[in-house]
Amino acid sequence: MSVKIVIVEDEEDLLELIEYNLSKEGFDTIGFLNTKTVTQILEEEDIDLLIMDRNLPGVEGSEFVQNLREDGILTPVIYLSAKNRDSDIEEGFNRGADDYITKPFNMKELILRVKALLRRTTKKHNEGQLIHRDLLLDKSTRTLSVDGENIDITKLEFDLLYEFIVNKNSVLERDYLLENVWKDADTYQYRTVNVAINRLKEKIDPDKTKDYIQTVRGVGYKLC
Repeated sequence: MSVKIVIVEDEEDLLELIEYNLSKEGFDTIGFLNTKTVTQILEEEDIDLLIMDRNLPGVEGSEFVQNLREDGILTPVIYLSAKNRDSDIEEGFNRGADDYITKPFNMKELILRVKALLRRTTKKHNEGQLIHRDLLLDKSTRTLSVDGENIDITKLEFDLLYEFIVNKNSVLERDYLLENVWKDADTYQYRTVNVAINRLKEKIDPDKTKDYIQTVRGVGYKLC
């Protein structure tokens, strides 16, 4: 499967140049001049990397990424920004950056950093299937079906449901989920877990009749 990279850059010529060079390296690129539909594509498609400018129309890029993180969207991010002071770079990392490149930049360096970050963040998944009631989670294809019907879920939702199924009937505390799904219990808040679980429940049980994931008040959640 090809690697998908979303690029958000309001200078159209620069956006096209970045897309062209990354495409030459074999990456599947999707370019945007603003953030209007970026959240939607990150939720609906398996995006491997987000390259984000900070000086954007309507919203500052690092604030946008910070909101993504709070909503449980953990797509790796490289900032590509003219904000080059030490305080700017520190702010960028504090707002969800995995890497930070200042403008003007060397295109070869960008490509090398993209490849390095993808090596660190690309997960290898074992083959096999997990089944719980009428849920079927296929680890090799990263797909979910509910009662035989394919359901579109994000990477985060897949990893979250995987953790529930392998620990079915056990109560999972929010701290445990932050450590094992988000891989960071210090940065994210309990609200992040709550929002992600509610979205997952809407997808796997839209009629609210199956009650797969139950809240254990004051403790966490369990899959039943």
